[in-house]
Amino acid sequence: MANINRVFLAGNLTRDPQVRFLANEKAVAEFGLAINRRFKAGDGSLKEETTFVDIEVWGRTAELCSQYLTKGRGCFVEGRLKLDTWEDKKDGSKRSKLRVVADNVQFLDGGKGRSEGAPADAGDAGEGGDAAPAPARPSRPASPPPAAADDEPPF
Repeated sequence: MANINRVFLAGNLTRDPQVRFLANEKAVAEFGLAINRRFKAGDGSLKEETTFVDIEVWGRTAELCSQYLTKGRGCFVEGRLKLDTWEDKKDGSKRSKLRVVADNVQFLDGGKGRSEGAPADAGDAGEGGDAAPAPARPSRPASPPPAAADDEPPF
């Protein structure tokens, strides 16, 4: 049987991303995400529950998240679940924490912390994510320029 570990979340940041650089100069950022769920209870009343998730992001995406995301800002995260386990230094008990390691983070709204020209998509980890936006599509397809007599075919 195949194993799948994929997570898609959309919510608001509960705290500003905290970025740190490892000895190999690789960036890692951590932030919290609150995901709200509204539903109708059995008695017909509207209820709301909030799930809080810790997010970890690496590389250039971590730097972009630290630069452009702030508490309260909306984002969409695509990644995988990771279980961290450790031993408590105080009493020696085993501890664990489930977090999401993000591969892709998209900034959803302008929010109060967004600067002019800030990217709306942090891209995939390692891809930089700071490419120029795609140009607007023309209303009708453009025809290719006429070929000169000595031009070779484009293939």
